[in-house]
Amino acid sequence: MDETRLQQRIDYRFEDAALLRQALTHRSAGAVNNERLEFLGDSGLNFTVARWLFEAFPREREGVLSRLRARLVCTETLAEIAEELELGALVYLGPGERKAGGHRRESILADTVEALVGAVLVDAGVAAMESLVQRLWGERLANVDPRSVNKDPKTRLQEYLQSQGRAIPEYHLVETAGAEHQRRFYIDCAIVGGETVRGEGTSKRRAEQEAAQQMLQRLGVDDD
Repeated sequence: MDETRLQQRIDYRFEDAALLRQALTHRSAGAVNNERLEFLGDSGLNFTVARWLFEAFPREREGVLSRLRARLVCTETLAEIAEELELGALVYLGPGERKAGGHRRESILADTVEALVGAVLVDAGVAAMESLVQRLWGERLANVDPRSVNKDPKTRLQEYLQSQGRAIPEYHLVETAGAEHQRRFYIDCAIVGGETVRGEGTSKRRAEQEAAQQMLQRLGVDDD
């Protein structure tokens, strides 16, 4: 897929084609890259999703809206959208990053989506950017259900321990395994009293959340 096909997929044609190229350029590929557009796109995306949630759920509390927004703009969701757009094949990477499989790395794919949002904002303004977000997130926004929002395992575990007057858990990176583009992280979650469990995942965050979930189950805490 080329850049013309990408513009067809997102239903937006850039007035300034150089902005699209910059949005697709990782910092490893040169001084002119997508970092600044990523910064702008991150802010624009958070604002757009926050306003949509604010208007869609007028009775929900700030905490619920924040968790919904976090779910919609997290790295995993952004990377999923990048994969749907097949952005990995279009990202410009330096030789080392390309060899290491950077075109499949979640963080790079997520950053590229944010940069794409920022590039549309620069190219055509807020309304065009918001329309793009609505198109790319359309099904996800339509299926948002505040009743399904739960605090993540790390938050639930910390709040449970604090409610029992116990110290908060500690997380320790035990091992990192696999090739650069297939990295697995192994993290121990330990609490005062000798309990220790291990989680694993494709990122430190996922491994920590898995370890926290394991600890909740070990302690017999209701997931709800």
